[in-house]
Amino acid sequence: MTAQDSDVSDVLERVKTGVAAFDDLVMGGLPRARTTVVGGTPGSGKTVFATQFLAHGITTFGENGVLVTFEEPPADIEANMRGFGWELAQWRKEGRLAFVDASPPANDELVIGDFDLAGLLSRIQHAVKGVRGKRVVLDSLTQLFDHFIGDPKILRRELFHISSALKKSGLTVLMTAERNSEYGEITRHRLEEFVADNVVILRNVLHREKRRRTIEVLKMRGSHHAEGEAPFTLLASQGVVAVPLSSLRLEQQSSTVRVTSGNPAIDEMCGGGFFRDSVTLVSGATGTGKTLLVTNFLAGGVAAGEKAILFGYEESKGQLFRNASGWGTDFAQMEAEGKLKVICLYPEAQGLPDHLLTIQSLVDEFQPNRVAVDSLSALERIAPDTGFREFLISLTSFIKKREIAGLCTATSKSLIGGESVSEQHISTLTDSIILLRYIQERETMHRGLMVLKMRGSEHAKEIRRFTIDDAGMHLGKPFKEAPNVFTD
Repeated sequence: MTAQDSDVSDVLERVKTGVAAFDDLVMGGLPRARTTVVGGTPGSGKTVFATQFLAHGITTFGENGVLVTFEEPPADIEANMRGFGWELAQWRKEGRLAFVDASPPANDELVIGDFDLAGLLSRIQHAVKGVRGKRVVLDSLTQLFDHFIGDPKILRRELFHISSALKKSGLTVLMTAERNSEYGEITRHRLEEFVADNVVILRNVLHREKRRRTIEVLKMRGSHHAEGEAPFTLLASQGVVAVPLSSLRLEQQSSTVRVTSGNPAIDEMCGGGFFRDSVTLVSGATGTGKTLLVTNFLAGGVAAGEKAILFGYEESKGQLFRNASGWGTDFAQMEAEGKLKVICLYPEAQGLPDHLLTIQSLVDEFQPNRVAVDSLSALERIAPDTGFREFLISLTSFIKKREIAGLCTATSKSLIGGESVSEQHISTLTDSIILLRYIQERETMHRGLMVLKMRGSEHAKEIRRFTIDDAGMHLGKPFKEAPNVFTD
C-alpha cells in the first residue's frame, strides 16, 4: 500500500457490518459510499451476510436500507431471515427497509430489452428516497446474468453505472455474486473487475465430512485490511459470526499472582503454582492421569473460593462425576453450590468455530476463575490442521485476556509418550507444559511426571514418580535413570 493509499485509509468513514470480528479485519468496517462485492458458492452465507449488513444499520445506527432481490421474492427472504431474529417485514411496514423486487417470474427468461437497467436504477433511487436509506444490497447479481441473453459486457457496463450513481449519492453498496468453486474465479461473471471497490470471499469447504466456513478480504481499495482466511459460523440468533486471528493482539497484562494446581507437590515443582492468567498443557498417554490433574485443578480452585468451568469432549458428565468421586472429589456438591459448571459435548456435534463461541459464551455468562478443556485431542480430529491451530490461538488468547487460569489436556500418540499433534500446535501458545509418561523399570511399569516448561518462572527439572489411588495423585522421588521421555 502506498503512502497515498495510507492517507486515504485514515480519512475513510467506516460502516459497521454487524459482524464484529469481520469489522476488525477491515479496520473498523466497510468504507462508506463504496461498493463491496461478496462472492461465494451456493450456501456459503452471502445472503445472510448481506442482510445482516442491512439489519445492523437499521437496528444499531438508524441507517435505513434497500434490498434489491434478483432471485428470491421478498416474502421468501423475510421468512428465511426471521430465523436470525431479523424482522424484515416489520421494518418494511415501519418504513425502515424497502424491497426492490427484480426477481424474474417463474419460467420466464430475460432477454435484451425485457429488463431495463436504467429503470432499475430509478426504482432503487425511488426506494432509497422513500426510506431515506443509507445502505443498499443487490442480491444476487449472478441471477441477473443467468437470465440475461446478450453481450455480458453491456450488463457489466450498466451495473458500473448503477454502482457509480449510488456511490455519488453517498450510499454504501453491497452486491452478492456466486462462484463456481471455493478457490477458482472470484465470481462467475467477473463482476469484481468492473463494479467493486472492495471484494470479500465466503468459503464453505468440505473437509473430513465436515464443512469449514471462512471469510477472506481479498481487496479493500484505499484501505488496509487483514490478509488470509478467518473462520466463521452461522448462528440462529446472530447470523454470521467470524473469528479473525489477525485481530488478536498480544496486549494482555501478565500477572505475577500464583494459583494452586490443586496438588501441593506439583505447585512446588512449578515454583509456587501456576500464574493466574496462564494456560497450562497437560500431555500424556491414555491412563496416565490427565483427567485427574484436571479434577485437582478444578477442586483446588473451588477450595480457594474460586469458580471453575470444565469443557469435556471425551467423557460424559456422569463419567467425570464418577471419576472425581473415586478420587475423593465431590463435583456434584460443587455444582450445587454454584462453584462449578461442567459442559460435555461430542466434538462432532458442531464445528470448531461453534465450539469456540460456546466456550466464550459460557465463560462470559458464568464468570469463572478457572477453565479446563479435556481434551484438545478430541477436538483435533474434526478440523484440518490450519483450523485447529486457529481454534487454539483464539482459545488461549481469550483465556489470557480474561485473566483466567486455564488448563488443557492432550493425548500422546503412543502409550509411552511422544509428541502429539495437539502438543505440536499448542506448545508455543501455552505458558506451562506438564508431561505424564509411562516409564519401565525392569519388569515394572511406573508413571512419571515432568514440568517441561514454565514461562516466567524457575521449575523443577527432574522426572518424578507418581502413583494414583482413591485419594488422588501422590508424587514420589525422582527417577535416577529414567529413559528419554520424548521417544516412542
